Amino acid sequence: MSPTHKIAVLPGDGIGPEIIEQAIKVLKAVEQKFNLNFELTYAPMGGAGIDAAGVPLPPETLKLAQESDAVLMGSVGDFKYDTLDPKIRPEQGLLQIRKALGLYANLRPVKGYKCLEHVSTLKPEVVNGIDVMVIRELTGGIYFGQPRAREGSGTQEKAYDTLVYTQPEIERIARIGFESALSRRKKLMSVDKANVLASSQLWRDVVNTVAKDYPDVELSHMYVDNAAMQLILNPKQFDVILTENMFGDILSDEASMLTGSLGMLPSASLGERKANGQRNALYEPSHGSAPQFAGQNKVNPIATILSLAMMLEYSFGYSQAASQIDTAIEQVLEAGYRTFDIMGPGATEVGTAELGDRIAAALLALPAAVAV
Repeated sequence: MSPTHKIAVLPGDGIGPEIIEQAIKVLKAVEQKFNLNFELTYAPMGGAGIDAAGVPLPPETLKLAQESDAVLMGSVGDFKYDTLDPKIRPEQGLLQIRKALGLYANLRPVKGYKCLEHVSTLKPEVVNGIDVMVIRELTGGIYFGQPRAREGSGTQEKAYDTLVYTQPEIERIARIGFESALSRRKKLMSVDKANVLASSQLWRDVVNTVAKDYPDVELSHMYVDNAAMQLILNPKQFDVILTENMFGDILSDEASMLTGSLGMLPSASLGERKANGQRNALYEPSHGSAPQFAGQNKVNPIATILSLAMMLEYSFGYSQAASQIDTAIEQVLEAGYRTFDIMGPGATEVGTAELGDRIAAALLALPAAVAV
């Protein structure tokens, strides 16, 4: 009998609960098909955490995440919390859990599906066959640097943030980047702004030093403004993109448009390995909570389902199960079923729940396979 894997499920806010529901449908299909066992425990976070416990990351939720083998999360945030002090808004829960779990490496694969080439605003020949991994440092940089403040008033009012990176922070994320490149096409593009920023100069120096341990990987560097342009001009030149927190936040959202929708972009956030050899890990779609669509059964759950697939592969080593989820998604898309964000001529528009049902059914219909 396979071991029982403990998963903390944090549905979050807005569309979070309904997209998480679809991922759980697929996970149940995985359990049935591969004879696996998952123990799911739900907890509030973000606005749901504020409603339940007055804070975006309740202590009980963090404790559950720390004691689980992996965390599956929806999205956080809602317009109704916009009047709260920024220090206690839902998004702070996400920053807090990343920091508490040491989730320093964010992996965002950007893979195109041939049947969705028309959805991108770029020409099909530009996006055809794209397969890029964006690796973003997640716990350092300007989002976490101190000091940061907004002070004064009138013409004397000012605000400032601090962009800080240390050598160890850069080295550990660089090694994730090189290891990822080794398992792919062995090309790593490090993105910085070394012509202007001291932090980027250190970043480039450390990445060059780490590169000596990976002679089989072709390393190159690119300034972030040029990288933003090149992602649109010629995205297929990239294999693995390695970059710091804010640059990665921006570039990965830009890269999602190569697939036509943020609803297609999953992510994995990984930490250091624990004593048992596993990493703390959190899996979530790259898009936001879209509260304007909450409860309407219309949003795209594929990013969340692909995040589940990443969990199966990265946290539990079930690469065959992850691959079959991707195959099931492709089959459903090829059959013409779409949510509104990826609609096209001749396609059939379906709701969130129906797309989840169809992907789970397609997975179960695939030829039998082992999980690993």
